[in-house]
Amino acid sequence: MFARIRRLLSQFFSKSRTINNEPLNKVSLIVIILIDIFILINVFTGLDDISRWYLSPNMAYPCYSEWQDYRTKTTKDKDYEIVRLSFPNNPKYQLSFQQNYQQVEAGHLGKVSKTCLQYADYKDKINNPEKQQIVKTIDQKQAKISRLEEDDRTIKAQYDSTLLEKIAGQDRQQSINQVSAEKAKQALEQNNRQISTLKQENYTLKNELLTKPESISFIAFLKDDNQFREVDKGYQKALFWYPSIQLGFQCLFLLPLILIALSVHKFAQGRGYGLISLISWHLLVIFFIPLIIKIFEFLQIGAIFKFIFDIISVIFVGLLFLINYVYILLIPIIGFGIIQLFQKFVFNAKLQAASRVQKSCCVNCAKKIRHLDTYCPHCGYYQYIECQNCHNLTYKHLSYCKHCGTSQASSNL
Repeated sequence: MFARIRRLLSQFFSKSRTINNEPLNKVSLIVIILIDIFILINVFTGLDDISRWYLSPNMAYPCYSEWQDYRTKTTKDKDYEIVRLSFPNNPKYQLSFQQNYQQVEAGHLGKVSKTCLQYADYKDKINNPEKQQIVKTIDQKQAKISRLEEDDRTIKAQYDSTLLEKIAGQDRQQSINQVSAEKAKQALEQNNRQISTLKQENYTLKNELLTKPESISFIAFLKDDNQFREVDKGYQKALFWYPSIQLGFQCLFLLPLILIALSVHKFAQGRGYGLISLISWHLLVIFFIPLIIKIFEFLQIGAIFKFIFDIISVIFVGLLFLINYVYILLIPIIGFGIIQLFQKFVFNAKLQAASRVQKSCCVNCAKKIRHLDTYCPHCGYYQYIECQNCHNLTYKHLSYCKHCGTSQASSNL
């Protein structure tokens, strides 16, 4: 196996830097590498674009995150907080929530969840001038509460200091604080009364907002277990299949490029077009690199990973590190499969030799030679090997002797 890998690597580097078995000069090699980098960047850009073509789970279920947060919260103001999200910061230039949800469908495959569109419709009904004014008033009062609490912290710090000065009998003229202990205490009490009043007013306004028919309907919708269960099930299903869908579209982008590059490469090799053969070979490698990377990424986050994760979670509870053992075994198997693929279809000397012999070409460089030429006049390669059975000369790399038909498998190793 290691000998095969070494031979494969040797053939790979030989094909990557030679034209008709002649090495590239440094300038040409630099130009080829620059072209490779440019094409590789564009391939990855195209892969990124096509992977976003299908709606992601967060785009298909835009209400899920917000709804999930609401259901897991335990704060007493969670109803107001979710209703408050129905009011955008800049309402003049804001599309409705339904329009925002639906516009992501433009230029993408897939549809936004109907339940999420219903969710958006409830939010749009809440967002009207009357309720906007209530929220604006609440925000103003809350801002005033925050200022008063900040003032309280400043006054309290000074109050503690002036109280110590008073206990120590220090002269008021020598104090470093702006107010006396008595005035500081009065200011604190006054601010606390204002804060208490403002909080009570805000509490009343929040209740007023939450008792509006639109708010009541929205909260009832949020608390409907069946509605949320439907969204949650759809979101989890989309989350499970999305990496597989992305890989499918990425393969759809790469496979035509790989097939075209492979066809051009085989055609150029058969006709002896050295430069075209080299460039098409580089393109073939460039198109395979992102495909291999994306497959390995999929193995880490896709449906296969989820399947293995679930099995190990059930059988070996808590021993999730065993997933790494599975990958340690799985990745080399996949790598071996890729090597076998290249060996069978790309670097298969027997297939290449058979085609070249039929066309009266050198079995090594694929250039035209005469029928009786023992050595290739272009690359100097010896074309024949002695048959182990009849001891006549037969073509290298072909499976059977052309004189007696005996298998040449051991001779061609």
